[in-house]
Amino acid sequence: MGTTQLESVPEPKYWHLKTVLSEALDSDFAVGEILPNERELAARYGVARATLRQALEQLELEGRLQRRRGVGTTVAPPRVGVDVSTTQHQWPGAGEESWQPVDCAAAVPPAAVARMLGTGAQETVHTVRRLRVPHGAPVAAEHLYVPSGSVPDLTAIDAPSGPARARSVLRELQRLALEGQDRAVELGSARADDAKELDRLPGAPVLLVTTRYFAGGRTAAVSVATYRADTCRLTFGDAGDLQIAS
Repeated sequence: MGTTQLESVPEPKYWHLKTVLSEALDSDFAVGEILPNERELAARYGVARATLRQALEQLELEGRLQRRRGVGTTVAPPRVGVDVSTTQHQWPGAGEESWQPVDCAAAVPPAAVARMLGTGAQETVHTVRRLRVPHGAPVAAEHLYVPSGSVPDLTAIDAPSGPARARSVLRELQRLALEGQDRAVELGSARADDAKELDRLPGAPVLLVTTRYFAGGRTAAVSVATYRADTCRLTFGDAGDLQIAS
């Protein structure tokens, strides 16, 4: 980082400092690198530590920094984009290297998901749990709900549970001819299980991306993905397609 002292500027001093620090993060630091302590940074830029803290907090909110207990403030990994438009059609698990299967269990889906799937009130479905882990840090957790009718050839012999079972469900699902999909994005609050996996507190703001996959003239699967709001931004492509970057 440079050592230029801040001059009088019309905008708040912490906001100008945030801009200076942001430029330094791009040029002087690597992903995961630990920043100097607050005392050193405040002296380097000629600002009060309270001003520095405001700037660091803003950068953390924007996803540029991560504060890790027992480690310090580190440079956050770059945002990774995920398309939430309906122009690209592919089954979950197809070519998604940053998604990691975690588990698979038979469970009754939430009522809203059951309505989309057209399953009975107490009917269990295959529930695949996945994490999106770019650069080694989880940014999203997903529940993928797959009725048994969508994967009729699935057996419990080779992969009865765990990540192997999850991969088997994904593999069988990809045998279907995908006819289309639709997605919805909304703001929400992290549930306890999602919050734990995403290193957030329960109730922290998140983005919920719900995707319905269609095959054989019906809803073949439903995905509910929870993204950390502090690592996401919404952008619109040239064709008006909505995207999330995380």
